[in-house]
Order: sequence, then C-alpha cells, then structure tokens
Amino acid sequence: MDELMTTFPKLENYLVEKADSDRTINFSDPKAVKALNTALLAHYYNIALWDIPAGYLCPAIPGRADYIHYIADLLALSNKHVIPTGDTIVGLDIGVGANAVYPIIGSQCYGWRFVGSDIDPISVRSATLIAETNHNLQTLLTVRQQTQAEDIFEGIIKPQDHFAFSMCNPPFHRSAAEAISGSQRKTKNLARHSKKRNPNSAKPQLKQGLNFAGQHRELWCEGGELAFICKMIKQSQKYAQQVSWFTSLVSKKDNLQGIYQQLERAGVTEFKTVSMAQGQKISRFVAWRF
Repeated sequence: MDELMTTFPKLENYLVEKADSDRTINFSDPKAVKALNTALLAHYYNIALWDIPAGYLCPAIPGRADYIHYIADLLALSNKHVIPTGDTIVGLDIGVGANAVYPIIGSQCYGWRFVGSDIDPISVRSATLIAETNHNLQTLLTVRQQTQAEDIFEGIIKPQDHFAFSMCNPPFHRSAAEAISGSQRKTKNLARHSKKRNPNSAKPQLKQGLNFAGQHRELWCEGGELAFICKMIKQSQKYAQQVSWFTSLVSKKDNLQGIYQQLERAGVTEFKTVSMAQGQKISRFVAWRF
C-alpha cells in the first residue's frame, strides 16, 4: 500500500487498519475499490488519468491481468514459444466497458494494439476518453460502437482488419433479479470478511449494488453466459479468416459442456480450456480457432 500511495496519495483516504495493525481497504466500499484501481493502474501501468461513470463496472485488476497474460502464453504457442510484442499484434476486446482495463494491461505490458467494442454509448465515451487523455494509449486503443444488440462481431470487424485474438468477459447472469441476488450475496460476504479481519472497525453500510458495480449489459443477458458464448461461437464462423484465436471467459464450470457442444457444431479445428487461479478463486477461458 505504501508504494501505491507514492503514486496515488489519495488512496490513503480509503485505508482501514486490520487487526494485525497492517492497512488495507474496505472492499465493500465502492469508492475504496475505485481508488485502489486508480492507484494500481497508475503505479503498474502508467495510466495517469482513469475514471469511470458512477454505477459502471469497476473490475478487480489482478484477475483481468491474468486473462491478458494467459492470452500472451496462448499466442506464444504459435511463435516458437516466445510471446509476441509490439503494435503489430492487435486484439479485439468485446465489451470493453467504461473502464478499458484489458486494453490498458495488454498495451502497457506487451505493446499490443486494441480495438474495444461496446454496445453502451456511455461506456464507449468513457473508454475513448481514457484512451485520448493518456498519451501512452492514444495510438494503442480504438473504441467502436456496436449498434446492433444481436451482433457481436458484425459492424465491429472491418474488411481490412486482422486480429491476433479476440477476448470477452461475457455477462454471466440470466436476469436482473439473478444479478441483484449475486451482488447482494457478494457484498455481504465482503462486509463479513472485512469485519472478521478488523473487529474494531465500523460495520460497513451495505447497498443493493455490488461494490464493483456494473450496468445491466455488463452483468446479465437473456440466457446468461452460456447463451452469450454459444452465440459468439456461432457468429465467429464468419470471421474465421480475420481472427486467429477467439477467446471468452467462462465463469461457471457447468457451462463448459454446452460450450464444447457448440464448438463441435461450429466445426472449429482446435479449442482449449485454460484454467486460471487468483487466490482461492478458480476461473477459466475457452479459446478456439478454425
């Protein structure tokens, strides 16, 4: 925390003392999470200006970094086991969000160039502003508006485009009610954990929304994660010659079987399931190509 505060002094306003006298932030406080992200992006990725609109998804940076680094390993398999770097490597971030975190990490770690797409106009404006106001992103991130709700690649991938990979963190809830329920459960768990670590701290005030927030398109869609990824696989066939690897996060292990069945129906030539671990949290992404 001390290192982060040298880069972003305002983080000190959100620190709380743990039982062992060490300091952390209250992860059930959305403002504290946002301040931590701002500090992390400034300290490790040289992002001087980063902000998101109120109520939009504020992602956990380490987990997002994992996805990028595992994609780098995937690309290395076709490059003599050397991770390719530089702006000739172009990635497509489907659902870039207001935060633009994946392009930030990928561009600053590997020099990759990104196209970010989103259907939400506020997210598009926010991600574009992040790119325009940070000199080290200006040539490495372009944001495109998806205007058709049923399309994932159509209207985003131009005839002249070629992407080394696409990536996506799909909405995984099936309804607004399911998303709210999951948010409440996670917020309560975070508050309980914070109280256990520091029994002398004030009890956090719980809100209906998730501490990491998120708009409806970021959190849920009809049919949930499985339906979204299966649609993505089906639509990816049209762009088989323009994207070397298609990838998507899969939050629910139980969805893998349905995804595998859709990959088989789509006639992919190769697919992989890549497991990732962040502390006690186990996640994964599926990658496929034609």
